[in-house]
Amino acid sequence: MRTGLEGSYPHFVPIVVGEFPAAASCCPIFFAKDASTGQFYAAALFGFEPGELLVEGAERGDAVFRPLELQRQGFHLSDDNISIDINHLRFNGGTAALFEAGEPSDTLRRIQRVLGELHAGFEATRAFVRELLALKLVEPVDITLSFDDGSSLTLDGLYTVSRDALAELDDSAITALFRNGHLQAALCMSFSLNQVAVLASKRNRRLAE
Repeated sequence: MRTGLEGSYPHFVPIVVGEFPAAASCCPIFFAKDASTGQFYAAALFGFEPGELLVEGAERGDAVFRPLELQRQGFHLSDDNISIDINHLRFNGGTAALFEAGEPSDTLRRIQRVLGELHAGFEATRAFVRELLALKLVEPVDITLSFDDGSSLTLDGLYTVSRDALAELDDSAITALFRNGHLQAALCMSFSLNQVAVLASKRNRRLAE
């Protein structure tokens, strides 16, 4: 399905912890630090550089995983109310599609669900990050990639879950992580790094075209 927002699809998209399983099926997941606050946030990597989309379907807007952050484009919560950015590309055709016979349309109801999931997901993700930091499970990762055309690039400023530190946790810490769902999320994030090689292979094929 084309959304009209394909051109605004960024290569590094913030996600919440509940999205990790779906994201990991096609994207590497990293932590990065917010430039203004210094706080960690989680994001899915769709390409290695701004303007580059390597995940299948992302350029058409129909990738197997579409982050909530992109689905809610043009809408945001303000004091428990939904506000819209009337100047957003999404509303080039007006806002009539948001209502049917004076009632919220299916589109608006879907946006309400998306915003609700994001609102709950923000706090869940903050709690996840806090616990990983308390257990010293977050580590920086520098990735340097070389391509068949002789070019290379380095991804820096990224963080992931330390598998070594995770393996050294005692049984009580592991049990606590398992019970609150954070162990599954940490493993999901760690194993998503396998997608870096997948995206690099796709980039190589593009460079050869």
